[in-house]
Amino acid sequence: MKKIFVYSLFFVGFVIFASGCSEKIEPTPLTYTKLLTGDTKKAWLFSSIIVIDDGVADPPLAARDVIPPCFADDQYVFHAGSERKFELTEGSTKCDPRDPDVYYTDSWTLINANAQLEFVFPVLTGQQLPYTIKTLTANTLVVELYQDVLDPTGPKISYRITFVASLK
Repeated sequence: MKKIFVYSLFFVGFVIFASGCSEKIEPTPLTYTKLLTGDTKKAWLFSSIIVIDDGVADPPLAARDVIPPCFADDQYVFHAGSERKFELTEGSTKCDPRDPDVYYTDSWTLINANAQLEFVFPVLTGQQLPYTIKTLTANTLVVELYQDVLDPTGPKISYRITFVASLK
């Protein structure tokens, strides 16, 4: 009887010990900021644009068909951190070999409640505008700019812009 008691006590102690050592792994979902910037910074390449006129979408236009090649390979770099630095950097094809590698520096803003990302997209305008995030994954960023932001009395046009994460 004493042996059964010792074995039972040993078994109960082992079960308590084993269950106390298990670590519950909680997955951490990626936030918009983390997807956009990576750990420190992340570069994106303008891939295509779709013009949507009064709800009717035109076929997508590749970046190289919309802007000169020396701009089509430029990188849109979003930095992590409280300063939220944004840079436009030259790609491998420079318009002028004397151009600096970083030719525009500003900041970016992310408003999670509205899924809006504010940054400069010089293909459309030289000012920071609010783009609605349509898709944001580790490799794809799709934003849409509605014409009424630029001209509230103008036509009902929007621009859906796709970026892909740069491998550099």
